[in-house]
Amino acid sequence: MQNSTLLLTKELPNLTYSPLLDRFDDSWEAPLSTLLGLGRAAGADLVEFFLERNNVISCLAEDDGITGVSPSLSLGAGIRVFKGNADCYVSTNDLSFSGLRAALEKALSIMGLQLPGAVGFVPSVNLELLRDYATSKGKESWLAQCSSMQEMGDILLAANAQLLKKANHVQSRRSSYFRDWQEVLVACSDGTFARDVRLTQSQVSSIISADGEHRCSISKRGGSTSRPDWLRTWDYETDAEDMAESAGKMLYADYVESGYYPVVMANRFGGVIFHEACGHLLETTAIETKTTPFADKKGEKIAHENLTAWDEGLSEQAFGTIDMDDEGMPAQRTLLIENGILKNFLCDRAGERRTGNPRTGSGRRQNYTYSPASRMRNTYIAPGEYSVDDLFASVDRGLYCKKMGGGSVGDTGKFNFAVEEAYLIENGKLTKPLKGATLIGYATEIMNNISMSSQDIGLAAGFCGSVSGSIYVTVGQPHIKVDGITVGGR
Repeated sequence: MQNSTLLLTKELPNLTYSPLLDRFDDSWEAPLSTLLGLGRAAGADLVEFFLERNNVISCLAEDDGITGVSPSLSLGAGIRVFKGNADCYVSTNDLSFSGLRAALEKALSIMGLQLPGAVGFVPSVNLELLRDYATSKGKESWLAQCSSMQEMGDILLAANAQLLKKANHVQSRRSSYFRDWQEVLVACSDGTFARDVRLTQSQVSSIISADGEHRCSISKRGGSTSRPDWLRTWDYETDAEDMAESAGKMLYADYVESGYYPVVMANRFGGVIFHEACGHLLETTAIETKTTPFADKKGEKIAHENLTAWDEGLSEQAFGTIDMDDEGMPAQRTLLIENGILKNFLCDRAGERRTGNPRTGSGRRQNYTYSPASRMRNTYIAPGEYSVDDLFASVDRGLYCKKMGGGSVGDTGKFNFAVEEAYLIENGKLTKPLKGATLIGYATEIMNNISMSSQDIGLAAGFCGSVSGSIYVTVGQPHIKVDGITVGGR
């Protein structure tokens, strides 16, 4: 039955549609526009459908063998209903018209909404012409062009062999690969109708070296979007050389002394500090939950005048790059902080309704089982006017944090992060290697202590966990100088 301009509620059980089940295209317009109209007829202010198909595989090599291969296929939809500032979310694996309708009616009932009587009218929603980023940008062939399972294993084992060849006192070696192919379709009662295909890949290598009582662990991650040949182009020999050099220095390094030091932080993954200590506090989810000290600081100084920071989804092939967010909004560039002044928050659809901040194309989620939330994409501190040598020369005695490790951040910005590779700075020069350092502080403090930024901005792949699950992000910065921070050690 074709979608008509006005349907009666009693006619809904007899409706049938035949959208393509192996592809999200404009054949989904008729059933989704009817369902969106059904939600509006029940009294919802806004209704949104998110359809997703995933093809995921991961592979793990430990020492000289493949120890794990994990393929995964999934298909499902999430339905979100807004009434005023409140919303609810329901997901389903049943993508038939009756299955989607049942999920929608469940969401409506949770919001205290119900369908009009048997002779009530259900007008369909007029959707825009399908914005199909997958077709317009040539993404349809990506999955077929990715590495085969055999090739994955061969490359990971070759990488492990290089780690053994390059490093000394190796106790264990691990290399892993992860590929996520995702097709999504978003339809919303505001007229949004958009489709995309995404390809995200990540690789991690790590070694543990030990010699008597001396021990160290070194790891390195890479990641990219939109490149089917990415694994084939991985320069694992150079990575092995870099990791071996770091392990050789850290294995016999002295432990850092606790204290309050000026710190120079390296570019690329050094940006994880800004991501965690400040970036999350600029998401409107933090405003909604009252867990950010910056909620009412827009237009005010929250950082050193040297610091400018961006979040965007546009950098070519970066790990957090998206053509559209999970609410169908095109990617954009968002200025977060300019010369220390807070300019914008990261905002999704719910955040716009509840906080009044404009949407920024930041509505993201792990998969269809999660409701979207305001999340970061590619987030970094902008380059400054100094050279790296200028930063070191400004420190009489301090710490150079070359590689960051894991850490944690509290709701209001208190953080602690391990440093995987560090060096003592004395009279502007790097001297001996140090290990065991942990950086401890508050976002409101460290943002005002970043007094110098160099010109060598670099980006690094990362994973970010929050209320809408684990997503792919980029962190980054140039080398920066922090005038003072608490360093935990021995």
